[in-house]
Amino acid sequence: MTQPVSVPANVTLPELTFRGVLLGALITVIFTASNVFLGLKVGLTFSSAIPAAVISMSVLRLFKDANILENNMVQTQASAAGTLSSIIFILPALVMMGHWQGFPFWQTLGICAAGGMLGVMFTIPLRHVMVVQSDLPYPEGVAAAEILRVGSAERAQDAAEDSAAAQPAAGKSTGTGMGDIVTGGVVAAVVSFAASGLRILGDSVSGWFALGGAVFRLPMGFSLALLGAGYLIGIVAGLAMLTGLVIAWGIAVPVLTAMNPMPADMNLAKFATGLWASQVRFIGAGVIGVGAIWTLATLFVPMARGVKASFSALTKSGAARAGQAPRTERDLSAGWISVVTLVLVAVLVVTFQVFLAGAPLSAAAIWKLVAYAVLFAFIFGFLVAAACGYMAGLVGSSTSPISGVGIVAIVLVSLLMLALGGELLAVQNGVQMTIALAIFSTSAVVAVASISNDNLQDLKTGWLVGATPWRQQVALLIGCVVGAAVISPVLELLYNAYGFADAMPREGMDPAQALSAPQATLMLAIARGIFTHQLNWTMILIGMAVGVALIVVDEILKRTCRVARIPVLAVGIGIYLPPTVAAPIVAGAVLAWLLERTLRRRAANAGQPYEQFADAANRRGVLIASGLIVGESLVGVLMAAIIGGAGTSAPLAIVGESFERPASYLGLAVFVMVAVFFWRRVLRLA
Repeated sequence: MTQPVSVPANVTLPELTFRGVLLGALITVIFTASNVFLGLKVGLTFSSAIPAAVISMSVLRLFKDANILENNMVQTQASAAGTLSSIIFILPALVMMGHWQGFPFWQTLGICAAGGMLGVMFTIPLRHVMVVQSDLPYPEGVAAAEILRVGSAERAQDAAEDSAAAQPAAGKSTGTGMGDIVTGGVVAAVVSFAASGLRILGDSVSGWFALGGAVFRLPMGFSLALLGAGYLIGIVAGLAMLTGLVIAWGIAVPVLTAMNPMPADMNLAKFATGLWASQVRFIGAGVIGVGAIWTLATLFVPMARGVKASFSALTKSGAARAGQAPRTERDLSAGWISVVTLVLVAVLVVTFQVFLAGAPLSAAAIWKLVAYAVLFAFIFGFLVAAACGYMAGLVGSSTSPISGVGIVAIVLVSLLMLALGGELLAVQNGVQMTIALAIFSTSAVVAVASISNDNLQDLKTGWLVGATPWRQQVALLIGCVVGAAVISPVLELLYNAYGFADAMPREGMDPAQALSAPQATLMLAIARGIFTHQLNWTMILIGMAVGVALIVVDEILKRTCRVARIPVLAVGIGIYLPPTVAAPIVAGAVLAWLLERTLRRRAANAGQPYEQFADAANRRGVLIASGLIVGESLVGVLMAAIIGGAGTSAPLAIVGESFERPASYLGLAVFVMVAVFFWRRVLRLA
């Protein structure tokens, strides 16, 4: 029997099945590992909802009794992977500051799982107000629902054609899209293994030149994962990152190198890179800080509405809807929400108690600090959950400023610890321990915010396809636990293999291979600056001034020319990231823009609406880009295991250092070839 594309409330189908949970857990592991690697490398994560839906449909097609609601549950569970991975925006700071020597499994699991599951609990009361009754667009949620509907319709068409022995209809078909994900994944995996494993392909190239005393750099990286990430973020964010690159390497570094004489024992590259790392990155930090505050300020009114709606929903009795409402309106009951929330608070209490176990304080003092931290995580987390739920519905999960939420949280909790944590600050190494506690508390808030940011998107998808809300909420809880269990070992593996910026696990490691972890580095600098007054305020203030100027220009352009926006956060990230990391992201964004222009021209020539004409091609582009990210990221995790086991930085290299220059040219050639392949494969459907 063929299942409908969207299921009415009076029809009951299998949803939360054992095979679906197992498949969702497997996809969660894959996308969590991919997102952790990408987030540490470039400070970005990608939404896993759409590729997870495609993989789910492709696998469950093998079962005749599979249906759209079961597919929806799988993507709901797996989508927790991309969002909970945002914990890497803050947690690595504990290793960078030397408080942790690795990532303790149970503490990492406790803070990630409890924080993420609280994010689910906090947003359940918002579902009816923000999803059912609201006109918020929820872009990713609507897109995932459309993917599920298309896949269900194709399954129905295939069944009808098989039963009637009919010939396939004319036209271009993309199937589920699994082939596009696999194609992108295999290409990126092969190229990444040749570059990071065999070392026969270079991963970047830079041109250095000096004009007078000013040093300039023309950088390019060859990461296919970053090419895919740039394609997904689009031309507006891509141009903003290019602006950041120009500010850093076309203005700031040349000015600083002209003002400071180069030591005799240094070359241009080392001299300029040193000034960028010690000075210019703080300009980026200032821009990011201003951008985060401005983004939150512009969304203050919607956030206030979200908080108000959440309080209003909590005060209403859900008993009437719980037992008598249609299947598509049944959330987890208030009783279950209360019980699960209390259990999660208890888990947080135990986790913070273990975290502070080594502090040289009395038991009473430790319990007081635990109470401060848990109350902050709970209360601020609840407010953030309502705010992020609204922001995700308004601008989408991918562009919702989780980093900004983290910056605000680290500032607030640091000030709280300064005001209330006097006993800890007074003991030996107390400042270090207080900074660590502030970072750990912020980690809980980031976990709450990231899941809240995604939860309502998934509930929107479920509402559109006719899912049962309480089953989706259970699926999200399962996804949080599975994703949290994966994060610690993946972080441990990557840290021991590559190290982090300014934090290497052992001597003799290649700093060029270190993962930059930009947000964690920034939040550690903010916390340290608050407690020790050692921030590079000159450069931060310059960055803040640049950020304000960009906001003013953006507002003027918006009111006069109505041109594209300038995301200030993306400009700051472009300044802050290593240039060979930012450059391929810009290349991917330009590729997306050129493809869009070509598709619009072809749609006009064909006399068809662009959205209808380009739908299949755009979907293929998203899936190939997602495959590029997953393929390279998984090879990065695999190489981390090999490097960790071998104890050397290049255990599989088949060429020596003398091959470095030819490898760079080969890497550039392969990067261009993959971009051309991407272009031609997408346009094949137009």
